[in-house]
Amino acid sequence: MHHPLHALTDDLLARPGGPGRTLLTGWFSFDDGEVTVGDALAQRRVSAALTACGIPHDTAWSRGFAPDRLPLDEADPAAYGHVLFACGPAHGEQVRRLHRQFAGCRRLAVGVSVIDPGDPAVTGFDRVFARDEPAGPPAVDLAASAPVHATPPVAGVMLTYGQGEYGERRRHDTVGGRLTEWLTRLDCTRVAADTRLAIDDWRHCATPEQFMGLAARLDAVITNRLHGMVLALRAGTPALVVDPVQGGAKVSAQARALRWPAVLPADDVTPKALDRWWEWCLSPAGRAAAARRARLMDRAHASDRR
Repeated sequence: MHHPLHALTDDLLARPGGPGRTLLTGWFSFDDGEVTVGDALAQRRVSAALTACGIPHDTAWSRGFAPDRLPLDEADPAAYGHVLFACGPAHGEQVRRLHRQFAGCRRLAVGVSVIDPGDPAVTGFDRVFARDEPAGPPAVDLAASAPVHATPPVAGVMLTYGQGEYGERRRHDTVGGRLTEWLTRLDCTRVAADTRLAIDDWRHCATPEQFMGLAARLDAVITNRLHGMVLALRAGTPALVVDPVQGGAKVSAQARALRWPAVLPADDVTPKALDRWWEWCLSPAGRAAAARRARLMDRAHASDRR
């Protein structure tokens, strides 16, 4: 079956004099839209196909997602012969606005869902190479064959903002803010997790075994919780730990008991210090240290059963 993307590039290359410069857009382009992983991979797939065909192009991005890239409202319509819209539904005011902004350009859509063929968001395109539409067979989504780079490590993030028993020594809000700001810049797959169990909320584990299954599948844990550290290490997963209490409290005490080094005091949470311990946790030395703690805990458990 001829893929919609192949039909698109054939169309562009068949234009008399070539397609000229092309602007690649999608829901990832709208400041009042959103960027999904599928959108981003579709952009990557279409951009790679255009490059392979020698078609010069730019991509317009949402300011909220890529503030240093070309924003849609600053793209000069006179600079482009074609405007491509990739992925997502061909529907909504944002798409109709795109037609108005680039009324003088030839407009095409690829890999989109056509819900209503009579919708002005659809009819505004000169050609539509649909992913799915009422009158035709579906095509494989663009994201399915997009280039994907090596995947980053998976980090479980387990934070608490409570523990009022520490009174004026609490630094939980400050620690949490510094950690989450650092995390937004860290190249890792972030998994929000909690040591709290619940039987009526699917977002929480319901048993200790479910939690241990999660901890064992992570590459590292980032936490300011005592049990976030202890149970990560029991699973053999390195933990980057911050004690959220000024002067140190139960988290630091337990780290000493376990002889776990990757612990920062509340007042020493800096990007540089976090980067250093993050790299150590992912290093062979950090992984080996966590595995040793797991073996020690397993031996202690076996001894208790005798």
